[in-house]
Amino acid sequence: MKVIKFGGSSLANGAQLKKVLQIVKDDADRRIVVVSAPGKRNDSDEKVTDLLIKLADEVKNKEDHQKTLKTVLKRYQDIVEELEIDPSVMDIISKNYEKLIQTKFYNELYALDAFKASGEDNSAILVAAFFNKEGIPAKYVNPKDAGLLVTDNPGNARVLPESFKNLYALRDSKEIIVFPGFFGYTKDGQLLTFSRGGSDISGAIVANGVKASLYENFTDVDAIYVANPKMVKHPKKIKQLTYREMRELSYSGFSVFHDEALQPAFSAGIPVVVKNTNNPSAPGTSITRTKPENKQIVSGIASSTGFMSIYIGKYLMNREVGFGRRVLQIFEDFNLNFEHMPSGIDDLSIILRANQMTMQQEQELLYRLKNELEADDVNVKGGICLLMIVGEGMVNSVGTVAKACTALAEADINLEMINQGSSEVSIMFGINEKDEARAVKVLYDAFFPAKKD
Repeated sequence: MKVIKFGGSSLANGAQLKKVLQIVKDDADRRIVVVSAPGKRNDSDEKVTDLLIKLADEVKNKEDHQKTLKTVLKRYQDIVEELEIDPSVMDIISKNYEKLIQTKFYNELYALDAFKASGEDNSAILVAAFFNKEGIPAKYVNPKDAGLLVTDNPGNARVLPESFKNLYALRDSKEIIVFPGFFGYTKDGQLLTFSRGGSDISGAIVANGVKASLYENFTDVDAIYVANPKMVKHPKKIKQLTYREMRELSYSGFSVFHDEALQPAFSAGIPVVVKNTNNPSAPGTSITRTKPENKQIVSGIASSTGFMSIYIGKYLMNREVGFGRRVLQIFEDFNLNFEHMPSGIDDLSIILRANQMTMQQEQELLYRLKNELEADDVNVKGGICLLMIVGEGMVNSVGTVAKACTALAEADINLEMINQGSSEVSIMFGINEKDEARAVKVLYDAFFPAKKD
């Protein structure tokens, strides 16, 4: 049994849905289809999810929401008409939105999640109706009925372990199951969403629950690329990645997946393949627990901006028992999570995402660090980009750091920090955000040099 997930671009209009139908027809093992909300039809278009966030805000503020609601409904209506689906489907979708708008929620966060999730939920209803119309027996299954239980964390829910046992029953269906991504339900019956990009998470959860042989994630690219095509012209496609490599690259800025999205599939050892809805015959990129050894030591180069560094210097810091614990306790008091903590004998730096703090909170944090730690120096630097090279092959290779540093130095790109994980699968550099695109390009050229004629 294969679980397949389709992103918003694959469901944006009727023409795309016809491709989805053919993909399902082409493989009898594709039994469960996880869907996103309709995405952009062109560069100037809006995603349905973005429209729903706007709708939720208008309803919350008691503003006129009719124009936005009509825009949302028209997106579904256009697909129904293009595919000549029974008009009764639109009656169901319209009533769902009417009920949603009239619902009184416990708080604003629950309301926002319900509005966002409606994009996927109604998309699944529409897709199931289309499949049936085309002669493929299919049924829409709501995550609540399937037993997909989550924690009570609006906008960032996490799956509960008992969900996987509940979902196994989906294997018994004689019909193709169309399952809305992005959300689940608490034990109290409250609808909550995963983080943005959560339909990928849903697909991986369902794949784990039904013990799928393969999880296919269909998007709008032929494969995952070694580097961002916006920064490197015609980068190489990646044929195969390990779970660890994909996790590191996703964290560092690869936009194909949210960095936590595939964990449920990885934990069950289920292979994942990224494929293109618009070119389904392309092999795509396989993501597996292990991969054959090859000469290419680096698998990918990624970058992510929006970080800041807080530097703490104190003479004889290394001899002060509990110093690191006290530092992190102050960060915990501000409800801050950090990404990296490179250190020396008399200093350390905390790398964290800058959007976690206001300017006032930043000043309060610096004051506490300076005074409670009796530090000699505390300062902050923003505008940091984290640049990462990833590859299982680096474990058994010598000179990878030297090669990367030489390439960056020759391009006159200054390094704020270097951090290598103990697994040696990744090496991270901190650089100025203004150098991001140039740094990615020079590293790509260093590790993936153009072949000479």
